[in-house]
Amino acid sequence: MDRALFIGSNVYRGSVYGRLHPLSIERVPAVIDLARAMDWLPAARYRTSPMAKPRVLEAFHTPDYVAALRTAEATQAVSEQVRRRHGLGTLSNPVFPEMYRRPATAVGGGLLAADLVARGGVVHNPGGGTHHGFPDHAAGFCYLNEPVLTITRLLDLGLERVVYVDIDAHHCDGVAAAFAGSERVRMISVHEAGRWPFTGDAEDDAGGAAVNLPVPRGFNDSEFALLLEEVILPAVAAFRPDAIFLQCGADAVLEDPLARLALSNLCHWRTVTALRALAPRLIVSGGGGYNPWTVARLWAGVWATLAGYEVPDRLPEAGAAVLRGLSWRRKGVPAPDLLATLADAPREGPVRDEVRALGRGMRGRRAMAAA
Repeated sequence: MDRALFIGSNVYRGSVYGRLHPLSIERVPAVIDLARAMDWLPAARYRTSPMAKPRVLEAFHTPDYVAALRTAEATQAVSEQVRRRHGLGTLSNPVFPEMYRRPATAVGGGLLAADLVARGGVVHNPGGGTHHGFPDHAAGFCYLNEPVLTITRLLDLGLERVVYVDIDAHHCDGVAAAFAGSERVRMISVHEAGRWPFTGDAEDDAGGAAVNLPVPRGFNDSEFALLLEEVILPAVAAFRPDAIFLQCGADAVLEDPLARLALSNLCHWRTVTALRALAPRLIVSGGGGYNPWTVARLWAGVWATLAGYEVPDRLPEAGAAVLRGLSWRRKGVPAPDLLATLADAPREGPVRDEVRALGRGMRGRRAMAAA
């Protein structure tokens, strides 16, 4: 397979976690609509995501948890016991109409992506990337852990080594717990230091399976470029992966309300391009992202990068109309450039000593491990 494929589903259309929840916005539908408005998503490149069956979810999640999640969707209620044990019906992971079908479809998309790249290829599954889910409970807006289940499928298909790169603003605690100590999976995470879930310290290597890069507030494009070139790409190349899974969370950009990083979406697109050259198989998921305009622009640009479309300086009217049609209860009218362009202006700046020290420390550890 030499062409990039896009996985989507109508289950995301009109599905929100609740009026006041950060995921009160539509994200995957906006990306689909924007890509179609740009003539970037012909039918031949689009695949409809299946919904993963309960027994498949039990490759990582416990049967009791999967049953509780299905029951909560069917009854639209949870008991206090279920809330305490499984983290359902909380402020972060509320009861809503598609609370089982939506994440199960995201997982189905990840599993389909794994099957599609079995012989090589590139797939974008923007509904995936739910990296906080644990075997027996939901956490951080994540009811099921799609990255874990997708990587497990890749390994079951006979791949020997998979690299998981996560550039979401939040640490991938659920994935890190799942593959701690693994010799077949290498995890590399760039995330904001001191932010929920308060895991992923630089000293935590998950039993030799992880490289954690907790970065300071205001983390800019120049600092990202340093870590990408001097830490992330060398670590990926050294592992010689059969496949790469990139969790491309959109919450690390400047305008996102749930983080305090200052990246442009150019960093994400640059990462996609660089990683594609390092393995015969690449799966790119979504992840965090809570500003409807920045999410739609970033993930549409990810798809353009994967599929070989040129991002214009200014959007044509059909694309701009999609962005104008988005809404957000949190804030009013966005900045004009968020309605007229896909690419952010570069957000370069000084590379702070603490970022340089983080890079040096990781390079030093890698050199000691290789000795």
